[in-house]
Amino acid sequence: MARVNYAYKPEDETKAAKAMGYEMPISFKHAVEICRELRGKKLDEARKFLEEVVEMKRVVPFRKHKKKVAHKSGLEKWYAGRYPQKAAKYILKVLKNLEANAEYKGLEKENLVIVHAQAQKGRVIVRYMPRAFGRATPKFQQLTTVEFVAEVR
Repeated sequence: MARVNYAYKPEDETKAAKAMGYEMPISFKHAVEICRELRGKKLDEARKFLEEVVEMKRVVPFRKHKKKVAHKSGLEKWYAGRYPQKAAKYILKVLKNLEANAEYKGLEKENLVIVHAQAQKGRVIVRYMPRAFGRATPKFQQLTTVEFVAEVR
């Protein structure tokens, strides 16, 4: 497996922690919306937010991928939202990894702010489901890579 580079390079590597979830089986659109919501938050706030999404107590606002998305109450200055539980669980694992990486580097977790959160499309797993009369239906699975960089602020 080739080394994957981060899209963001921190100015001071000693004051930053990085983590990546490589080719996870989650929705790309959900990952984009979650990453946009986590960017700029402190690490503890982000973890608490994702745990509440998994418990369906907090709504993730869908700002970019909002077509045919139902309105949800509890959103500030927005209308469309969902509870992407599966994506939140996977991204929560990446955030815990980021926290562990920061602790290993000797950074204070309380002062860490997520400065870079990005979702990228990964490989497509190509499969076909056989149907009647010699036909086949494609059953493709889009994998998603998520990367986070947190810096001491």
